[in-house]
Amino acid sequence: MKLPVNPPVQPMLAKLSREMPTRDGVMYEPKWDGFRCIVFRDGDEVELGSRNEKPLTRYFPEVVEAVKRELPDRCVVDGEIIVAGADGHLEFDSLQLRIHPAESRIKKLAVEYPASFVAFDLLALDDRDLRQEPFADRRAALVDALAASKPPIYITPATADRDLGVQWFDQFEGAGLDGIIVKPLDLPYMEDQRGNIKVKHERTADCVVAGFRWHKSGGIVGSLLLGLFDDAGNLRHVGVTASFTMARRKELVDELAPYRENALDHHPWKDWAEWDAENSATSGRAPGGGNRWNAGKDMRWNALRPELVCEVAYDHLQGDRFRHATTFRRWRTDRTPESCTYAQLDTAAPAELSIVFGAR
Repeated sequence: MKLPVNPPVQPMLAKLSREMPTRDGVMYEPKWDGFRCIVFRDGDEVELGSRNEKPLTRYFPEVVEAVKRELPDRCVVDGEIIVAGADGHLEFDSLQLRIHPAESRIKKLAVEYPASFVAFDLLALDDRDLRQEPFADRRAALVDALAASKPPIYITPATADRDLGVQWFDQFEGAGLDGIIVKPLDLPYMEDQRGNIKVKHERTADCVVAGFRWHKSGGIVGSLLLGLFDDAGNLRHVGVTASFTMARRKELVDELAPYRENALDHHPWKDWAEWDAENSATSGRAPGGGNRWNAGKDMRWNALRPELVCEVAYDHLQGDRFRHATTFRRWRTDRTPESCTYAQLDTAAPAELSIVFGAR
C-alpha cells in the first residue's frame, strides 16, 4: 500500500473512569461494543486490522466491499466493526461467530448477520499523515471525508455538550453500547497510549460460584465461573471473575477444595463437561467453550458444588451474561445460591440504534 501510515498501527487507548469528566475542551462519543478495527485503503487494496494486530479482512468481506464503495480512495480510518440485530440492538455474539476458519461459513454469516463499520478517527488521507494533528482537526476531516458515506459505513455521533454526553451514557446502554469515550480536542493520536477516557457503568450482582479454571502458570486458581438462576430455575453460566492477586489465587485452592468433592454428581452443568470443543465454541454458553482468538488457550473447567455465593462488580450485561470479566468483591455467606437470580440485575431500557445514529 502507498499510504503515509501503513499497518501495523497500534490503536489509541482510553483509561477507565466511573465519573463523567467536567473539564472543558473535550468531545463525548458513544463507546461501541464490537471489534476495534483500523481500516487501511489504497484503491482496491483494503486491510482491516484488529486492536491486537490480528487480521480481520477475511472475516468481514461485506465490510471490505463497503469500504471500497464509501471511504476515500486512500485513507486510514480508526473505528469499530459491529453487528446490529433485527431488534435494533448490538449483537456481540453474532460478531464473534464470524471468527471462523471456514470461508463458506463466513460468507453465510455475512448474509445472515451483516456487519457495519463505525468510523471515529481519521489517521491519514491521501498523502497526509494526520496522527500528530489535534483530535478536533481529525474529527472535522473525518466528517468531511465521510460526509457522503452510506450504510453500512457510519460516522460515530459526537458532542461537546457534557449534559448530552451524560444523557447518552444512560440512554444508549439499552442499545447495547458500552459507555462513553471522552476525547480531548487538542490531543494527537497517541498509539497504544491511554490518552482518552472511557466512562463505563459499574453495578454489583450476587452470583453462584459453580466452577473454576486453573491459572496458566499451573497449581493456582485462574478464574471462578459464575451462574445465575433464570425464571425456570436453570443455573445459567453468566461469566467469570479473575481479579485476584497471585497470593489470593493460592489461597483459593484450599478454600475451594471441599466444594470439588463429588461436584459433578448432580451438577447443573454436568452435560457441558462432555461437550466437544466445537459444539461448546459454537454455543458460546458452556464453561468449557473454546476461544476464537486463541485456539491453543486451555478453556477446560473444574466443577464445584454450586453452594458458594460471591458478590462481583460488572459494567455491562449482554443478553443473559456479563459482557466483560467481572471484579470479585467478597464472599456472600449470608446469601443462598437459590437467591441469585436475574431479577437482581439492573438493566437499561432498550433503545434503537437508529436513535444513536440520529444523535449527530
